[in-house]
Amino acid sequence: MSKKDNFISEIEKGYSFSGASIVLGGAMLDAESIQGLQVKVPLRTLNRHGLIAGATGTGKTKTLQVIAEQLSANGVPSLLMDIKGDLSGIAVPGTDHPKITERCGKIGITWHPTGNTIEFLTLSGEKGARLRATVSEFGPVLFSRILGLNDTQGGVVALVFKYADDNNLPLLDLKDFKKTLQYLGNEGKEEIEAEYGQFSSATAGTILRKVVELEQQGAEVFFGEISFDVHDLVRMNENGRGVVSIVRLTDIQDRPKLFSTFMLQMLAEIYASFPEEGDVEQPKLCIFIDEAHLVFQEASAVLLQQIETIVKLIRSKGVGVFFITQNPADVPESVLAQLGLKVQHALRAFTAKDRKAIKLAAENYPITEYYRTEDLLTNLGTGEAIVSVLNEKGIPSPLVHTLIRAPESRMDVLTPTEIDKIIERSALARKYNQNVDRESAYELLNGKIAEAKEDAPKAKTASGKGKQEKGVIETITKDPLARQIGRTVARELTRGLLGVLGLGGSSRSKRKSSWF
Repeated sequence: MSKKDNFISEIEKGYSFSGASIVLGGAMLDAESIQGLQVKVPLRTLNRHGLIAGATGTGKTKTLQVIAEQLSANGVPSLLMDIKGDLSGIAVPGTDHPKITERCGKIGITWHPTGNTIEFLTLSGEKGARLRATVSEFGPVLFSRILGLNDTQGGVVALVFKYADDNNLPLLDLKDFKKTLQYLGNEGKEEIEAEYGQFSSATAGTILRKVVELEQQGAEVFFGEISFDVHDLVRMNENGRGVVSIVRLTDIQDRPKLFSTFMLQMLAEIYASFPEEGDVEQPKLCIFIDEAHLVFQEASAVLLQQIETIVKLIRSKGVGVFFITQNPADVPESVLAQLGLKVQHALRAFTAKDRKAIKLAAENYPITEYYRTEDLLTNLGTGEAIVSVLNEKGIPSPLVHTLIRAPESRMDVLTPTEIDKIIERSALARKYNQNVDRESAYELLNGKIAEAKEDAPKAKTASGKGKQEKGVIETITKDPLARQIGRTVARELTRGLLGVLGLGGSSRSKRKSSWF
């Protein structure tokens, strides 16, 4: 058999699956597409996570769009974190073009312009349904890790949460947490130390500065009510297609702390609230994190450990997580090792550091006799990638140079008017965009402090009156003349009382004679 025949045989065997799958594109050998030789991804392994990498302009976003719309067509909802603002077009059908027709012909598929049911979500001032969570929902451990606290500082945070729980003080937003922390370091210090032990004001000050830093990233808009219910991400439309939820993050590119905080809380909430699924025929939800390097470049070692742990465990809930970034090196090795699907678009070698990164990236893929992977990575065309997936037994498929299929939805963004119309029809926007500011720790503690201040003058007056009375008595008992007068008054009062009772001798006789 020729090299081409061997290649076709190996790819057909490596990418044939008994269960449902999606077509990612067509196989290529020696820079030529082999018509009808399709590269597929089995749905049942998409909860094993994935990576879409490549330099700017090589087609990463369109690959993400293809996978999300194919998942939707198979009844799998997805959550897309849109940093650059170029994913909104997935809502409406695409426009046919000769190049699209040509590409689909090479792959062996038919192109049907199709839109998708989408929900716009937002963490900030962007249009869409508001994503929020309360401080209490984070819990002391996750909240401490987000702030980058050490064990001692984390212990103080745990104490704040405990005090709030014991005293029915809801910690809804950052001002609630700050107020409780300040109260325990000042007015409530005696109370907290009597009940829970020593409370360090210096440590509280350090924590407060960390909270302010988080606020400066814009996190105050994320903490609060109404809390977003992650089960609203798992929805189908009336035709059984999965709903695509898009988090619009274009205005927080320079606030990676907020982005990583949101991402980690969302993953933690999904893990905590979704039931165990075990092995499923297709994922329950797929999450795509665009510009993933923003998550990892600002993350502390503890935060990275938390991400790694959640990524390892969340697949048992039927959830797949996909990281989209420029270079695989942007993702920590401990996380990279958990990713089953790898789609690598072209990398650019402008410097010696770039060449080392390309060599390292090539080593992340299965060895193949058909390509020099390191060279291929720099020669891939736009819309081409090298691909490796996990088969249904969890074994990596053969590495294959792939011509990625074109999205069936619009490859450009929606207009502001189109976005407004989608949000107007959104049930989630009506549900979560209400302004709710119920009484919580901030108001309750301010009331307690104000009440204490009102009671202080009364206590002072009562104390002053007591001191004044005590002063009069001390004056009487110490002055000789006052003591003499006091004894005389006491003696006469006693005589009068005895006379009234008939116990006073001659006085008694006089009263008797006067009565008869």
